[in-house]
Amino acid sequence: MSIKCIIVDDETVAHDIIRKYCALLPNLQVMRDCYDAIEAIEYLNGNPVDLIFLDLNMPKLRGFEFLKTLPHPPKVIVTTAYKEFALEGYELNVVDYLLKPFSFERFLKAVNKATLANSKSAVIPANEVIVAKPGRTFLRANNRAIQVAFDDILFAEASCNYIKIVLKEEIITLRGTLSSIMELIPSEDFVQVHRSFIVAKQHIKSIEGNQILINNYTVPIGKLYRGQLDRIIK
Repeated sequence: MSIKCIIVDDETVAHDIIRKYCALLPNLQVMRDCYDAIEAIEYLNGNPVDLIFLDLNMPKLRGFEFLKTLPHPPKVIVTTAYKEFALEGYELNVVDYLLKPFSFERFLKAVNKATLANSKSAVIPANEVIVAKPGRTFLRANNRAIQVAFDDILFAEASCNYIKIVLKEEIITLRGTLSSIMELIPSEDFVQVHRSFIVAKQHIKSIEGNQILINNYTVPIGKLYRGQLDRIIK
């Protein structure tokens, strides 16, 4: 499937690098080089795209301010030299956050995430009633509702007002609390092991001391939650 994309960056060198990387991927089609957000808005008004490579520090209108003007933004991969804006980026549901300079391997990983997100998510109006298939639930992130299979969830991690849902093949970040997530998932299949972590019982590979190994992730075990974890492994 061909992915139509645009590059929004005020640096010619950045365009050259991204275009070079895109040329190595036959499914990526660069439709336009935009050197500021105003140019990008004018193009998007009459030309829908699937993906935007977006710089943040640009004249006239900064990257995230531009993104907020789009009523139904396509997938966005941020390309920037400023790591301090990463949290805001995930709040706006960007697919990935690439820090310049980035390698082709890191670029490819981001594009693969965008391709996966395109195949798994859809824009759904906030007032529309949606019902998930059996064994699944919908997670709302920004203006999207993403259907997720319970079997794909490895664990959930809370941080401030955000929840990171770690799946087998992607990570979804959204506003919320662990208690709000627990209301959506079957309690018999998941267990809280720390004040900030819920894990899927079926994906626990091993328990060593105060840590749980799930796939390539390590999750801590809180003292207050050790008892209930011990009960499920007896």
